[in-house]
Amino acid sequence: MLLFAAFIAGSFTTGALAVPHLAPVPLNAARFLLASLLMGVWAFGIARQRFALPKQPWRFGITGFLTAIYFVTMFIALTMTLPVATSAVYTLVPIMTAVTAFFLIGQRSGPAVILSLVLAGAGAIWVIFRADIDALLRFDVGQGELIYFVGCVAYAVYTPLLRKFQRGEPAMVLSFWTLTATALWITLYGIGDIVRVDWLALPPVVWWVLLYLAVAPTAICFFLIQYASLHLPSAKVVAYGYLVPAFVIIFEGLFGHGWTTLSVVMGAAVTVLGLVVLAFVPDGKGPAPRS
Repeated sequence: MLLFAAFIAGSFTTGALAVPHLAPVPLNAARFLLASLLMGVWAFGIARQRFALPKQPWRFGITGFLTAIYFVTMFIALTMTLPVATSAVYTLVPIMTAVTAFFLIGQRSGPAVILSLVLAGAGAIWVIFRADIDALLRFDVGQGELIYFVGCVAYAVYTPLLRKFQRGEPAMVLSFWTLTATALWITLYGIGDIVRVDWLALPPVVWWVLLYLAVAPTAICFFLIQYASLHLPSAKVVAYGYLVPAFVIIFEGLFGHGWTTLSVVMGAAVTVLGLVVLAFVPDGKGPAPRS
């Protein structure tokens, strides 16, 4: 999950490089089609898993739909606000996941987990409002942050559903079908925009970003979170997202996009503290996945 957090952070910085040249829907459609192809080659070719239509395929229709909402809103938000701000919104996902996991699969979070979620949420809010107390008092939230928040709600429902919908398939097979369903949803939604893109005229930076997005924060991260969701409580899985703003701050600086203010850095540090608290909490035992 540490690797997951670093890859996800990279998608905020690299995604911001591509969105001026390619709209969010065609960008994500191409990304997920490529990621689905790569995961299929890995699962059924290299790992030699048996290829068969999944049992109860409606499961992947639901998880793919939720994933599509999350990623499209993320890239729409990147056209409106800074990567650090959107990554801060992402750190609100664990506390929302703790709520959805309770209602969907009966997982309960102990006092230490709640404390870590509150700490991280406070740090995230500080970053979202750009360390501006007046903006916080006015509840001056940017449109991009609000759009991405909708996607984060979808993602908070998605994570506990992975455990609820588990039917014994290997993680890489689950990842393949989820990626494929996500690609289909995004393609159906944006087919008009997709066919109007002059793909051959896109600058090289878009293709490099697409390759990174398809491999690291999509194919690899889907496998990582599918695996982790079967071995850790849902809130603890997504709690590693607390590290995303810190990684984004580092990546933005290294990419030459400028370093953020010290007050915003302090807010990101508080979200990391939330993960530190959570790291010492024993794993909770939710009900076993339904077979």
